[in-house]
Amino acid sequence: MSEPKNDIQLLRITYLRGPNIWTYRPVMEVWLDLGELEDSPSQTLPGFTERLLKLLPALEEHHCGVGERGGFLQRLTEGTWAGHILEHCVIELLNLAGMPTGFGQTRSTSQRGVYRMVFRARNEQVGRAALQQGHALLMAAINDRPFDTSAAVAVVREAIDDCYLGPSTACIVAAATDRRIPHIRLNDGNLVQLGYGARQRRIWTAETDLTCAIAENIASDKDLTKTLLKACGVPVPEGEVVHSPAEAWSAAEDIGLPVVVKPSDGNHGRGVTLDLSKQADIEAAYEVAARHGSEVLVEPFIRGEEHRLLVVGGKVVAAARGETAWVTGDGQHDVATLVDQQINSDPRRGTTEDHPLNRLNVRSDGVIQLDLQRQGLTPDTVPPVGKRVLVQRNGNVAIDCTDAVHPEVAHVVSLAVRAVGLDIAGVDLVCEDISRPLEAQGGAIVEVNAGPGLLMHLKPAEGTPRPVGQAIVEHLFPAEEHEGHAGRIPIVGVMGTHGTATIARAVAWLIHLSGKPTALACQDGLFIGSRRTEKASPQAARFWEASHRLLMNREAQAAVFENSAALVLDEGLPYDRCHVGLITDFGGAEALGRHDITEADQLYKVLRTQIDVVLGDGVGVLNAGDARIAEMAELCDGEVLMYGVDEGGTLPEPLVEHQAAGKRVAFLRGGRVHLTQGAVELPGVDLAGIVQRRGHAPTPELMELLLAAVAAAWAFGISPDLIAAGIETFALQTAA
Repeated sequence: MSEPKNDIQLLRITYLRGPNIWTYRPVMEVWLDLGELEDSPSQTLPGFTERLLKLLPALEEHHCGVGERGGFLQRLTEGTWAGHILEHCVIELLNLAGMPTGFGQTRSTSQRGVYRMVFRARNEQVGRAALQQGHALLMAAINDRPFDTSAAVAVVREAIDDCYLGPSTACIVAAATDRRIPHIRLNDGNLVQLGYGARQRRIWTAETDLTCAIAENIASDKDLTKTLLKACGVPVPEGEVVHSPAEAWSAAEDIGLPVVVKPSDGNHGRGVTLDLSKQADIEAAYEVAARHGSEVLVEPFIRGEEHRLLVVGGKVVAAARGETAWVTGDGQHDVATLVDQQINSDPRRGTTEDHPLNRLNVRSDGVIQLDLQRQGLTPDTVPPVGKRVLVQRNGNVAIDCTDAVHPEVAHVVSLAVRAVGLDIAGVDLVCEDISRPLEAQGGAIVEVNAGPGLLMHLKPAEGTPRPVGQAIVEHLFPAEEHEGHAGRIPIVGVMGTHGTATIARAVAWLIHLSGKPTALACQDGLFIGSRRTEKASPQAARFWEASHRLLMNREAQAAVFENSAALVLDEGLPYDRCHVGLITDFGGAEALGRHDITEADQLYKVLRTQIDVVLGDGVGVLNAGDARIAEMAELCDGEVLMYGVDEGGTLPEPLVEHQAAGKRVAFLRGGRVHLTQGAVELPGVDLAGIVQRRGHAPTPELMELLLAAVAAAWAFGISPDLIAAGIETFALQTAA
């Protein structure tokens, strides 16, 4: 056996939280030093490919750069380097752990043996876990050491479980993403902001910022809920609040047997016992219900199956039905064992939210034990061969029946939710046939629940999954009210080094004058309107976090961000897309040596990030005085507006060509900004006159900065007259 290879060194790990030089989405960037492995590509390592595929067989499915199944295997056979192999190991571990990703890249640097490896990572903690396990797996394969792939996947999956959104919240966020609505996670749980600034909405699982607190309190009081529903003509079971087992029996006699005993403010069916006719059973059920709520209700038993209907914005969007759970005796095993064999063995049952059905524990569930007791059984009883034993009456409501709901039932359920005052609710009703009106069959609504779970509709045990996430997003962002970009405020990104803080401040001021309270993040600080909320931090991570926080401010109807190349390389942009993206210059390369950038031309890939994120109906604003910047016009999804300075009677060639093509340009000539589109010229702005009236010298540097601000403001949609008035009042004394 050959000498073992030294470990690949992980020199630097950076989580890029926003759009970056690699992709629009968050990624993990890792700087690797292969060491001696730089001289040992895959085909030179005896048995390596076979060992690696034994640990991760699905690597054979990876297309890699070849573009077809087996592409990565071909690269392994022909010879590829360890950094590239690590990228695929990490991606495959993420796939196996249930967070699939297909994006990854590995690129060499100017230093021999050092590479930059990047992979898609929705969460930093998960990305680090996958990297750690992938690194260990790869070195084990290289050095022919044993490795437990299942344990590695479990580590990554545990990281996902610890930090990822629950399935109900995740489905809403996914639906928002499908509509290109951005989201921000506001805590470690399921509180999420959809949209930016003044156009945001917030969700917490299936509760929204439209959910009324009073309505939630009403829904938690089942007796009060029934009173309100009854007043609206909604069929509900008559019931009575009781305070002791004796009162429960007395109430049952008054109401009429059989009855249901349940907590007044419980949830998820806990503590609910059905179809009770004997005093001992009712008194025992009282004790069970009392453990799950502040008060106990006794209600008449309604025959039929339990149903859960989801109402969003006044409409029934999904319905599910429950069913009773039974086991059949074999004369050998006790009830508890039969439950494990015949019920809990169903792969749809489990203890996590990923399972549509819950596992049944007959030894700890008091309601199940009461039902067994009523049949003369205990969990340890061995039923004879063929005997059917009822285990659970109100089992999981997870059989989709949306298409069977009668219109009258949908109307009554919607009316019940409106009576309580909720915007989203889960309505529990009991009836024998959901396709018939309730009153005709003696059915009734038994509960209205705030913050309903969505899993039963997303992953029903039987039937068709329902797009409940889309229904909630449509409720929050109605298509007819959100033409264009739902949840988005207009954002301007300014990128470069020469006076970009002044440009950003000027653009924010002009937008503010147009009537939109504007958030601003620049070197001078963070602002909402004219009020500075905090100083700017020189550290990229803190500046990114502070800038990102501006998008959480409900006052902001627009936002302007000053971005640097260092910010993009260290953190990514603080927003996902923008309406206006401005690039001023190619300066600053000398400060980026740690990113392997030593000359201005290497900045192209960094600066283009700002243009890459311009929306399709947005505008990229480019300094035509630099041909490298002008070349980025072809990268912009939206319109392109070029600006430049007339130098001795000559305009930059890219600007002239842009104007000849009938596109918008802004150029400075004789101290005046000319705004043209093809042969049409709008009223310009006398920049030199304004600057001189303000007591400042119209230096070339200042004039070019203001030209860029004017071009960005025009791209934003501000009229030339308002631009001129705004420059007159802009705080030029802080410009430099």
